[in-house]
Amino acid sequence: MARNFPLAGLLGLRRLEENQAATALSAANRRAGAIRDRQDATLQGLDGTPTAVVDANALRMAAIARASSRSMLADLAALTAVAEADTVQAQEDFRAARARTTGLEKLEGKHAAELAVEDLRTEQLVLDEIASSSWHRQRESVAQ
Repeated sequence: MARNFPLAGLLGLRRLEENQAATALSAANRRAGAIRDRQDATLQGLDGTPTAVVDANALRMAAIARASSRSMLADLAALTAVAEADTVQAQEDFRAARARTTGLEKLEGKHAAELAVEDLRTEQLVLDEIASSSWHRQRESVAQ
């Protein structure tokens, strides 16, 4: 049996893919969180805007501000939806990469266990040979 795990190169590649998927998931989570924070801050900022209208010019300005805010909130909602979809996709990619890595890690563990059994078997054969030759030497010295 080969001493080195025959699929070690592939396992290394799978671990690299898993790390890249984890990094992408982390970045997607950060982006989604930043967009949600921006949306929350915008909504809180709108709660503090005065609603009292004193003349026609103030009414016109309030209408423009509300239309602008509504547009900005719609853009943020769309960005949030895209960011959440990206996060879901990144999560799925990470799960798939982890599953591919896990299968190879199990094979690597089985290979290591088989090597350990083989090493113990070899060691036992050496010990048996030493004990047998010692026994034969003692038997020959008693016979003489």
